[in-house]
Amino acid sequence: MKRTPFTEYHRAAGAKLVDFAGFEMPVRYTGDVREHQSVRTGVGLFDITHMGEFLVRGEGAQAFLDQVVTNDVSALAVGQALYSPMCRPDGGIVDDLLVYRYADHYMVVVNASNMAKDFAWMEQQKPAGVTFENHSEGTALLAVQGPKAADVLRGHVPDAALELGYYRFLPGPVFGVEATISRTGYTGEDGFELYFPVEHGAKVWEGLIEAGKPHGLELIGLGARDTLRLEMGYMLYGNDIDDTTTPLEAGLSWTVKMSKPSFTGREALAKHKAEGLKRRLVGFQLDGRRVPRHGMPILSGGRVVGVVTSGTFSPTLERPIGMGYVESGLHTTGTELEIQAGTTMLPARVTARPFHTRGSHRS
Repeated sequence: MKRTPFTEYHRAAGAKLVDFAGFEMPVRYTGDVREHQSVRTGVGLFDITHMGEFLVRGEGAQAFLDQVVTNDVSALAVGQALYSPMCRPDGGIVDDLLVYRYADHYMVVVNASNMAKDFAWMEQQKPAGVTFENHSEGTALLAVQGPKAADVLRGHVPDAALELGYYRFLPGPVFGVEATISRTGYTGEDGFELYFPVEHGAKVWEGLIEAGKPHGLELIGLGARDTLRLEMGYMLYGNDIDDTTTPLEAGLSWTVKMSKPSFTGREALAKHKAEGLKRRLVGFQLDGRRVPRHGMPILSGGRVVGVVTSGTFSPTLERPIGMGYVESGLHTTGTELEIQAGTTMLPARVTARPFHTRGSHRS
């Protein structure tokens, strides 16, 4: 398994380490619920170095990216990021990713489990004159998330970084280390993601730990990261979306810019939209304590109409929540469904996403 620059810090903190996308990653430290609540009410530190970073340069960089992703890269200002699916010709999702626009290049941030696949997919579509490089092994990535995130960084990053809007970023020093400081996250709370060279991992980590002490900074594992994202209705590639699902089915129509003259998957998605969607990704809530799990059938009137893609017990709502695909017509808020958990039927009702609506992130 690959290690991040912070593996020994995780061990020293008593983390349970697991294999995630080929990396030895902390799944929890003190407990998922405590870590989850720390991010919702205070501040937490995540090691997400397993994510992949590709740099794109050249005169044709913007046109290249606009061809491979569904969102509109040409609309980005310098210092702005966007979220987008990247699709196959049939409209299936290769990955969901972030695109950052710098003054002289772009950075694409991809899911760890898709890193090799994404690089090969983009490389084969790269035109002459565009330089495309994988900088993942040399890049560390830490996320500081929660209502007190700015308090932890104050005095250790440029003042302008603390004034960034959501999905805005700037290059600048973090504890004296040159970094990309991005006001983004996967939690629904205010926060920053910090990209910097792996060789400076110790300096930044130890700086954050020390700066975080007065603010109750907690270390957060992948377990709480999953419950935090699910409360926000954020999708996880491999669970809620994959190459058999389209952005339209997943409720990501806002990221599919049909105004662009061309992008991979455009024709298939236009046809898909015109013919009507056969299924939709929905959120749902359950009573009791039984948690819906990936792959459980969803029923209506005794008939299987869909499948669960993600589920958890929500620490914030204090009830089970989940997401899954159901037949169109059953996706409206308030629709009553059942989830088959072995021989038990669990009543569920379709709920608007996000489930948690009081997050502190800045729009």
